[in-house]
Amino acid sequence: MHIFSQLFQYEHPWSHVVIGMWRKYPNPKCTHVVSVDVIDRSVDPETGIIRTERILGCKQKAPRWVVKLFGGSEDAFVREVCFVDPATQDANITSVNLSLSQFATCYEVVRYTPAGPHRTNFSQTAEVQARTRLWQTAANGLEKWLVQRFEQNAQLGKTAFTDVLRALWEERHGHLQAAAA
Repeated sequence: MHIFSQLFQYEHPWSHVVIGMWRKYPNPKCTHVVSVDVIDRSVDPETGIIRTERILGCKQKAPRWVVKLFGGSEDAFVREVCFVDPATQDANITSVNLSLSQFATCYEVVRYTPAGPHRTNFSQTAEVQARTRLWQTAANGLEKWLVQRFEQNAQLGKTAFTDVLRALWEERHGHLQAAAA
């Protein structure tokens, strides 16, 4: 198993970050995510926790040796489940690949929590594990490639999300200025 993790602080309040996370895709910097479909959304009437389940459609260029050994295509799908608790200001997102999961799994956990009135902590961990034990060298190579690919996409995602948050803030700020004029 290979693990990727990162911690980061966004210079935006938690409420802005949570609003922004629904607008992260589609995004010109994260062209690997081509579709987002909400398949379920509910609010617990007792706790107020919002649960959303989505399927993300992605295009990934796999190395030729991966396709030759394991098969597959550029099309990949990921199941994401998100819990947002407005009372505790905690947002947790878990995701797992649906495509090629018989060969490898990538389990990701993202969490957003307040770090003060105008900052939000972001933590992300991904565990990548090849499921095949036939060729340990191939499995290890697959895990390493998947973690590298995940890390590249995570960096793109962080940059893209920062742009989304900045645009939301500018959009909101522009509306407030127009209303005041």
